[in-house]
Amino acid sequence: MSEETSILPIQSFYSLDDCVVAATVLHKEPLIMKLKRLLTDDECQWLMETAGPRLTESKLVNKVVSEIRTSRGMFFEEEESPFIRRIERRISQLMNVPIEHAEGLQVLHYGPNQEYKAHYDFFGQNSPLARNNRISTLIIYLNDVEEGGETLFPLLQLRVKPERGSALYFEYFYQQQALNNLTLHSSVPVVRGDKWVATQWMRRQRIRDFGLIPS
Repeated sequence: MSEETSILPIQSFYSLDDCVVAATVLHKEPLIMKLKRLLTDDECQWLMETAGPRLTESKLVNKVVSEIRTSRGMFFEEEESPFIRRIERRISQLMNVPIEHAEGLQVLHYGPNQEYKAHYDFFGQNSPLARNNRISTLIIYLNDVEEGGETLFPLLQLRVKPERGSALYFEYFYQQQALNNLTLHSSVPVVRGDKWVATQWMRRQRIRDFGLIPS
């Protein structure tokens, strides 16, 4: 991946194979964007209903349960169904990274008072996973939250409210580590209702064994 420009070209909308996504730039460096109408209501509902019975206590990347992260979550298997294959293809096209660089699509559920405290999505330099580090994140909001549950970037004083079918994109592939560090973010506690999200992380190098999903 080039480090000369952003991974995702900045546009006001993205014409994908099966939908058009409207975009708003929230911050330029590091690039943070709000994307609307990425998923339909029916697609959001399918993800929540399918993920629900498979949720387990969320863990950190080192597979440890921690009070830092109090949600419940699950990962879909790569291409486990035609629906997941279609959604993954749409996400890959939007994020402008080949699907073989994608981790499995994760769904998370936050109930009242549950949160994910401030953290980075990229791996620290001492982590063995840093050899093929993450470069960008897409958080898709699957429902509207009555109160709380915003995504907060504390160093940028930026707060994003969940909106069903919309997504939050940010990247952290920069050579200047100070820019990557600005992507420190959290999921603030849910006050009323609950919160469902689907998250896609992209890696610098391929992580899946198969090639691009055929048309």
